[in-house]
Amino acid sequence: MLGFLSIGVFIDGGYYAKINRALKARDRSIIRVSSLFEYITSELAMQEGLDISDCQITEAHYFRGRFRVKEAYDKHLLYNERKFEDTLIENDVVFHYKHLREVERDGQTEVLEKGVDVWFALEAYELATFRKFDYVVLITGDADHQMLVRKLKALKIKTVLITWNLSEVDSTSHMLRDEVGQHWELSMIVDNNPQLRKMLLYKLREPAVNPLGDNF
Repeated sequence: MLGFLSIGVFIDGGYYAKINRALKARDRSIIRVSSLFEYITSELAMQEGLDISDCQITEAHYFRGRFRVKEAYDKHLLYNERKFEDTLIENDVVFHYKHLREVERDGQTEVLEKGVDVWFALEAYELATFRKFDYVVLITGDADHQMLVRKLKALKIKTVLITWNLSEVDSTSHMLRDEVGQHWELSMIVDNNPQLRKMLLYKLREPAVNPLGDNF
């Protein structure tokens, strides 16, 4: 049993946004960041036999591509982006952004997000090395992070993968899921725990407004 539990949380912003879009479309809800963090600390404290006050998320990081200011303004995204950033700031989440790029291919506009996954992995590994987290929690479904998990395990850091699958086809990489120490599939967990669902989700009031923006 550990005397104090230090947790690092790393959020794949693209994946997190997909979850919120699906939740909004299905039941007009989005994830409450503060409640998600509370759930993480309470669950790990219980597993390690610790008081929740001795189990802390010591760092949390969010990685995402976003448009330059003029493009965001033209797409009416500035308010939505700032509102979501306020939520991250209120929960002491450090955000990391790279600019998105739009290219025309076959008459279609394609949005490119380059380098964010690599940055995510490098930052997570570097911080885990220096901060010596007891647990690293990854919120993602990307197979590219399989090697990150393997490297973290080599440092003897326990890993938790959090996913929330809301489609008929499981979007979580099987390789990633098999590599992590624990996998928490929240869609299944909350189905068996209505109180947890109520705690984790924030019910939207405005019928026509997406607080994360159409491109989030």
